[in-house]
Order: sequence, then C-alpha cells, then structure tokens
Amino acid sequence: MKVKKKRIIWIAVAVVLVAVVVFAVVGSSGNGDENKAATVKVEKRNIVEKALAVGTIDPRTEIAVKSKISGVVNKLFIDAGSYVKAGESLIEIKPDPTPLELAEAKRDVEMKNIDLQNTRREYERLIQLKEKGLTSQKQFEVAEQAYEEAKLRQEMAMEKLALLEKGKIRIADTNIETIVKAPTSGFILEKLIDVGDPIVPLTSYQAGTELFTMADMSELIFKGTVDEIDVGKLEEGMPAEIQVGALPGKPVQGKLEKISLKAQKDDNTTVFPVEITIDLQQGLVLRAGYSANANIIIQKKDSVLAIPERVVTFRNDSAFVSIPKGEEGSEEIYIKTGLSDAIYIEVIEGLKEEQEVLEKKVKEIT
Repeated sequence: MKVKKKRIIWIAVAVVLVAVVVFAVVGSSGNGDENKAATVKVEKRNIVEKALAVGTIDPRTEIAVKSKISGVVNKLFIDAGSYVKAGESLIEIKPDPTPLELAEAKRDVEMKNIDLQNTRREYERLIQLKEKGLTSQKQFEVAEQAYEEAKLRQEMAMEKLALLEKGKIRIADTNIETIVKAPTSGFILEKLIDVGDPIVPLTSYQAGTELFTMADMSELIFKGTVDEIDVGKLEEGMPAEIQVGALPGKPVQGKLEKISLKAQKDDNTTVFPVEITIDLQQGLVLRAGYSANANIIIQKKDSVLAIPERVVTFRNDSAFVSIPKGEEGSEEIYIKTGLSDAIYIEVIEGLKEEQEVLEKKVKEIT
C-alpha cells in the first residue's frame, strides 16, 4: 500500500511539472507575438487616381411650356409622365376676359366699323371723280390704300373680340384656337397647373405662367461640382463612373464633357461645375433629379508595386519607409513613389514585391 501511494504522489508531481512547463512555453510565445512589430507586404495592385463630383442626373434640354393667350385652364389632355409628340394637344384654355377688356374689344369693333364706312365713302367718291378725270392717280391710290387698311383693322378687331368671347377663330386657312400644343417631342416631367387655374400669357414684358416642363429623356447628363483642388487635373474627354443613389451597385459610365471656367461658392468651399455625358445602358431606367456621385478617372495604372500610404513618411519632397533589420531593429530607407489613390501609393524604386515594411508606431495618448 505504501508503495502504491508513493507512485500516485510521483505521478501527480510529474503532471504539475508538465503543466508548468507548457504554460511557460505558451506564455513566452504569446509575448513574442505581441512584441513583434506589425508589418505590411509590398504587393501588386491597380491604382486609380480619381476626382469626386457631387450632383444630379438631369436632361440635357428641359423646356418650360407656356401659353401666349390668357384665360383659365378648361381641359387637360395629358398628365405628368406621359410621352407626347411635337404638335400634340396639351391643354385647352378658356378665355376669361375682364369686363373692361370685353367692353374695350366691343367698342374697338364699333370704332373700326365707323372708320371703314368713312374710308369706303371716300374711296367710292374718288372712283367717280377718277372716271370723270377730276382726280389724280396718286389721290386715288392713297384713298384705295386707306380703304384696304381700314378693312384689315376692322377684321382684326372682330377677330380679337371673337377670340375673347369664343376662344377660337379661323384666319384664312389657319385655325386659331386656345389649345396649347407640344413644342417638341418628349416626356412631360411636371404638370404645374390644373383645371380652373388662371393663365398669364407669355409676352415681351412678362414671363408668363409655366404650364408643363418636358424633356427628351434619351439624352441625360450628370451635372455636378468638383472641388478646386482637383479641377486643375481634369481634362475634357476623361472617363467617369457615376454612382446613382437610387441604383446601388449599378454604376453608369460617362465622359467628362464640360468644365466651367468660373467657380462657385458652396458653404465657404470653392467648387467648379462640371457636366458628364451618360452612356445609357439598355434596360437601365434613369429619372431626372436622381442624386449621384461621379468618379472622374484622372490616371490609372494596373498591376504596379504598391504599399499603404499610411506607412510612408514624407520629408522635403522625399519618401521614406522603415523595414525590419535583425530581430527587433529597423532601418529607414528612401523610396521613389508614383501614383496614389489616397489609400495605396505606387512604389517605383526602393522596394521589391513581397518585401515587408514596418507599420508606423502608434503614439500613446497621455
């Protein structure tokens, strides 16, 4: 029994010693990993330098439809979102003259009738005198011209009155009516009026009421702004990738078409307006007013040696990195850098592929 107890005691002691050794080895190896400086490897990457533009998707040409006659909306033939062809009826306007306008138009007809009667009598009198040789050809022609002009003024006064009262007339072979028609083919983007709304006409001294806005949605462009820091690097014709907020994961390709010569102020920031033509892909539906961001490609290099820009130290227009030396040492070396995308930077000279570069030490906050 004593022998057996001694054997058990020795076995227990051996197990404890083995456990202590294992914990010591594991602990020492763990501390080594923690103390080892972090590194990154030089790898081949594609680097793209971009300029960010923030803006919206808009039609190249947007038209405001207006009326040249006054009144109130009597009938609508289309609604927003509809496609119309040039010349198609959009809206019928019912004349709504004021009592004064109607009275003036009627009095104008009466006055023009009186003028016509007077000039007719004078014209007929000169016809009789001309037949007797008692008037000159010039006097006769003046009276004839005055009579023709009086007839024309009387007709115009009657047409104006008819348009005010009925809303439609016929002049020669042309129907003049209070129906506004589409000036071009395209989609109706907005309907800005409704039945019963008053209409102010477009004239040389007033802008007039906007009835609809319409555009050809087959020609869309990106309109946005670029920060002044990047605008000096841009050139017309550069490719661009447009990310539309409403269509995540479906980038649209485009080409830089226009760079404004004049800056704008946006929240104390100087920006320059740009326009990018959009290559509409089949089956992709874009709507006017979509918010979007455009990445304009300034430079692009494929499969070049690169490291994270955070590990590079810049001094006096030169670039330096630290590489491991020995077990715990380091050495700072000069490298020649190239293109950067603000995250990774190209390494032209000084490093090789798969070579390790030390991360910068994080300063402790005290």
